Amino acid sequence: MQVRRAAKAGFCFGVKRALNLALQTARERDGPVYCLGPLIHNPQVMEKLVAVGIQEIAGVEEACPGGKLIIRSHGVGPGVLAAARERDLKVVDATCPFVGRAQKLAHSEATGGTLVVVVGDKNHPEVQGIVDWTGGRAVVVEGPGEAQKLPAVPQMAVLAQTTQPLANFQAVVDVLQQKAGQLKVYNTICHATGARQQAALELAREVDMMVVVGGAASANTRKLATLCRQAGVPTYQVETARELDPAWFRGVKVAGLTAGASTPDWIIEEVERRMKELGEMVAVEESIKDTNVDGEERQQVAPSGAAGETAGEAPHAAQDTTGDKNDEAASAVAREAAQGIPAADCTTGAAASTGGNAAETASVEDGMKEAVEVKSLRPGQIVKGVVVQVGPDEVLVDVGAKSEGIIPLRELSCYNVSSPAEVVKVGDEIEVAVIKAEDNEGRLILSKERADAERAWVKLNEHLENGEPVEGTVREVVKGGLLVDVGLRAFLPASLVERGYVEDLGKYVGETVRAKVIELNRGKRKVILSRKAVLEEEAVRRRKEMLESLQEGQVVRGVVRRLTSFGAFVDIGGVDGLLHISEMAWYRVNHPSEVVNVGDEVDVMVLRVDRENEKISLGLRQVLPNPWDNVEEKYPVGSIVRAKVVRLAPFGAFVQLEPGVEGLVHISHLADRHVATPDEVVQEGDEVEVKVLSVDRAEKRIRLSIREVNRERERESRRAKEPGHQHTDNGASVTIGEVVGDLFEK
Repeated sequence: MQVRRAAKAGFCFGVKRALNLALQTARERDGPVYCLGPLIHNPQVMEKLVAVGIQEIAGVEEACPGGKLIIRSHGVGPGVLAAARERDLKVVDATCPFVGRAQKLAHSEATGGTLVVVVGDKNHPEVQGIVDWTGGRAVVVEGPGEAQKLPAVPQMAVLAQTTQPLANFQAVVDVLQQKAGQLKVYNTICHATGARQQAALELAREVDMMVVVGGAASANTRKLATLCRQAGVPTYQVETARELDPAWFRGVKVAGLTAGASTPDWIIEEVERRMKELGEMVAVEESIKDTNVDGEERQQVAPSGAAGETAGEAPHAAQDTTGDKNDEAASAVAREAAQGIPAADCTTGAAASTGGNAAETASVEDGMKEAVEVKSLRPGQIVKGVVVQVGPDEVLVDVGAKSEGIIPLRELSCYNVSSPAEVVKVGDEIEVAVIKAEDNEGRLILSKERADAERAWVKLNEHLENGEPVEGTVREVVKGGLLVDVGLRAFLPASLVERGYVEDLGKYVGETVRAKVIELNRGKRKVILSRKAVLEEEAVRRRKEMLESLQEGQVVRGVVRRLTSFGAFVDIGGVDGLLHISEMAWYRVNHPSEVVNVGDEVDVMVLRVDRENEKISLGLRQVLPNPWDNVEEKYPVGSIVRAKVVRLAPFGAFVQLEPGVEGLVHISHLADRHVATPDEVVQEGDEVEVKVLSVDRAEKRIRLSIREVNRERERESRRAKEPGHQHTDNGASVTIGEVVGDLFEK
């Protein structure tokens, strides 16, 4: 049987940090040491902590004044801290940074009058501590069902217990979106928890059964088991290897193994080793059954197998027995020290607990080395770590060493930053380079900037070779170009920023750009980029795609890029097409600026596509209404309209009735007299009245007359002077005869 362990299993950095602090505090041996509740939900680890002198208490009142109180990773409320100070206890805060962040957020929102909703188990100490930081005003919900029962409020903030499944948290958020006028969402789930749950779920989908190792009281272990069961495989939760049942492994070819955040590696390895032994034992049993031997043969084989099993387990059994005796002895001492000892005897009791048998205590501490893996680091080494604290001028990172490493502000980025919060936040997993394994003050000094640079040089060299662009953030404008952050400082010359000239480079600061590496020299720390090369490649690709997809008669939207005397060039998606001046309008256009301007968005029709020469002809008037379509209705024969003289010819004058509609006043219709040239009567730009003589829509011709308008006016003037002529209400004049004639006709 094959046993596969999940990629992420066991201690998270918060638990390792808590154990480190606890062991360091116990080694100081200058007074009694207490842990408020189990430091972690793992009985085996807690027994070892008791053996080194750490007493577990249920309340602050059980501690002797002057002692040390370890706050476990779950954290506590402000009331507990105040009670510890009153009892003169030195507090060693091992609260997980993720929990600490949730406490601060909850306190800040509650202080501002916002209703705080915590997604988690209301009986879990971590959740109870967060609620205490809100003054008890926070509401705890376990899932979307409980969230649905909450009343609607104007302002609400939601955060999560650090071990919550992300899916459950998101489901609650979706419900609260409908409940709150304004909802602030804080995802306070520990990234290590999410990674552990995801790794367990992925493994569960690939194996025949799952074993989840962790304390029975551990919430995150129970959630791991629940997730694995949801994947549809048999799942068993155990604390130690002794709880494994051989029957679980019958018919199993591949078994999966994962562990909660409070499970040390030595327990995981013990369980893994026992799973393999049981798998081999079951395989032997099944093999024996398949031989079809008679019952007597089976009886002879069975004891042999049992003996082999016993022999194989004997060393482990002996080791476990010894361990149990040591643990029981240490636990007995710790219990004796914790049982109702008068205040005056507290120091004596602590001394008996911590220093009674130096050899035994040292042995237990040696055993704890497996529970807390400590890395040995050397200068120049690059390691991964998790940000556990962000200060005003430095960052603390857990890299698995005996203490957190420090990243000074100057070592965070290759560019100047005013605050570490601009670069990282609590919970970020980052790579760092070791500058000093131990400085004058015994601190581990790290650099994110150097690790980023090391990775960047490798990455940039790959991009230089394969021609792929890199992404970077523009940090500042310098003489001749831009400085771009690509993990280190790179220079982007101004001439290579765009395909054309850029007047204001400041608009790129803060923007993420894609550029090609065109020069790289690590010795001189020189990196030259070209964004123009990327843009030109994209333009070629878009032009090719556009040319292949364009069809004549297709209407597309474009942007006017530049004007010339003969037309305008319009960008229709990475390709420039020519909009000729003759295709801009239904009327005569003297210059393109009369119709369009640079930057205008216009709809144009594709008139012709020359794919071989990559030329596109566009038309604007084709998408505009044709004024000749209803010209006969607008300008009926005999009507008199105002028009503008637009140009003169030897044979007459062309006048514009409206944009796109022109008519001809023949030289013979300019006046009643003989006219040698049209300019004797009219000039370009004059507004005149003309009479419509004829309209030919098909040929787009309209015959007009100024002379007929003049004659019409003269006839009306003569009629107005005739005796018996009457004026109508609308100003027109009629004769008495016309009036009498009308009466007779009626």
